[in-house]
Amino acid sequence: MSGPSGVGKGTVCTALRGKLPELVYSVSATTRSPRLGEEDGVNYFFKSREQFLEMMQNNELLEYAEYVGNYYGTPRDFVEKTLESGKDIILEIEVQGALQVKEKFPQGVFIFLLPPSLDELKDRIVGRGTESQATIDHRMSVAVDEIGLMEHYDYAVVNDEIDCACKRIESIIVAEHCKVKR
Repeated sequence: MSGPSGVGKGTVCTALRGKLPELVYSVSATTRSPRLGEEDGVNYFFKSREQFLEMMQNNELLEYAEYVGNYYGTPRDFVEKTLESGKDIILEIEVQGALQVKEKFPQGVFIFLLPPSLDELKDRIVGRGTESQATIDHRMSVAVDEIGLMEHYDYAVVNDEIDCACKRIESIIVAEHCKVKR
């Protein structure tokens, strides 16, 4: 699942984990600093820039991207072992990373999480209270570009209310398990 920064990917994924405990959550690695309340190994694997570059060089990441000056990536080993065990895994990643994963795993199911409107997205980013005006403006510009890439996804889900968004995603999971080709 991906979508623009501030759309609520983390909030929706946390709610999904509460509703679907069998759904494995892929913890991403990042070079950004932890936000208040975030824990290493739970929300992200927080890495130095040097550590992250080493992971890239050693092909230890399924995907990675630089976003607003920080790297984000998905550790390859964890994802591959989870899939081999027959479990579903959800990756909460940026759009650039999702497109990389789609190239390597076209059989994956790609969900684009949308805000109800761009104004609502801006309000959510501002509401964090962690971003400068320049960063907010940049994130909004990037968000418009990312929404333009939605055509590469299998599904689009509007995050108007967390419970509604979760129900839509749960329906997608059930439908995908019922597909004949699976």
